[in-house]
Amino acid sequence: MMHKHVQPPRVINIEDLRRVAKRRLPRVIFDYIDGGAEAELTLRANCRAFEAVTFRPRCAVATSTCDLRTTLLGTSLSMPLILAPVGSSRLFYPRGEEVAARVAETAGIAYTLSTLSGCALEDVAATSKGPLWYQLYLIGGRDCALSAIERARAAGFSALVVTIDTPVAGLRERDLRNGVKELLSRKFGLMLPFVSQFLLKPRWLASFLADGGLMKFSNVVIPGKGPMLYADVATALEQAMVSWHDLGWIREAWEGPIVIKGVHTGEDARRAVDAGADALVVSNHGGRQLDGVAPTLRMLPEVLASVGDRIEVLLDGGIRRGSDIVKALCLGARAVLVGRAYAYGLGAAGGAGVARAIEILRTDLIRTLKLLGCGSLAELDRSSVDVPADWLEATRR
Repeated sequence: MMHKHVQPPRVINIEDLRRVAKRRLPRVIFDYIDGGAEAELTLRANCRAFEAVTFRPRCAVATSTCDLRTTLLGTSLSMPLILAPVGSSRLFYPRGEEVAARVAETAGIAYTLSTLSGCALEDVAATSKGPLWYQLYLIGGRDCALSAIERARAAGFSALVVTIDTPVAGLRERDLRNGVKELLSRKFGLMLPFVSQFLLKPRWLASFLADGGLMKFSNVVIPGKGPMLYADVATALEQAMVSWHDLGWIREAWEGPIVIKGVHTGEDARRAVDAGADALVVSNHGGRQLDGVAPTLRMLPEVLASVGDRIEVLLDGGIRRGSDIVKALCLGARAVLVGRAYAYGLGAAGGAGVARAIEILRTDLIRTLKLLGCGSLAELDRSSVDVPADWLEATRR
């Protein structure tokens, strides 16, 4: 059933879901989803990059149906969309990771569970029989990571996503201004400033408390200490840098497909191939890490030129419409990951909001294909778009 705050006539695009989420969530929680690093230049650029690519439609072409199906890492998907890893989703909605995974299964797409999730990976796997990927940070050290890898294998996760762009947490100024560190400290005195903010969102507060309040990270079990506390995240990330050398023992521990997420240059794309990855994600962490880097769509041609068809190339960052997905596919991406688009839906209305986000993107995708004169994803290529000339310079080097 659609949450009463999300009525179909009003929620027609992802921005509408964003507005509903902003109304439902406390500011500190909404800004955690919505914000980026430093001046948020890259956050905005990721979205604006899609405006620079324009379509070249073939008109007077009958396209009564559109085939959105694709195969990724040997798995069939109903459309070229994966729900990206979004940490702390349980803050947005009770059992948020489980809710999102169930919706992804129903939609026929893959869901990626973050290491920094409030729900245990076994619980997520128990609630969804759809394709599940596990995103790995080396938080807690090698032994802790190996334990998580074994747990993910035993639970039935089909791919391992290794994030390489987080040697330290980005400077997310909204979080600093909102006092996220104080909130996560679990010290009553430091948390007092948030009381009024939470009381202004009584429905969220009631559901948050009913779900157990501020939870631990059950996928990061520190030997001798148990699940990691929220307050320890920043310090843990600084000690969890992934090097290319680490891909060797990770590959030995994980027999399934490995996806390297956080690739942003042709050089790193070639290193991902050399490391034995099966896929890579052109990503700048949604503009939440190093601010001032180029948008991912602009870097996609360079990455593809450097690796050709030796590896499956995915893209995330800035996708808010189905037409954005089409542009990424035209430039050579095999599929895309979306994070904020579904996180807004989760924050707005739980499973109904996530389902609405996916429905919006699917409907947009079909409509865009028909307007382009394409009956399937296989018909999309560079001839369907005009791309700024300077984006292609690196492909000619």
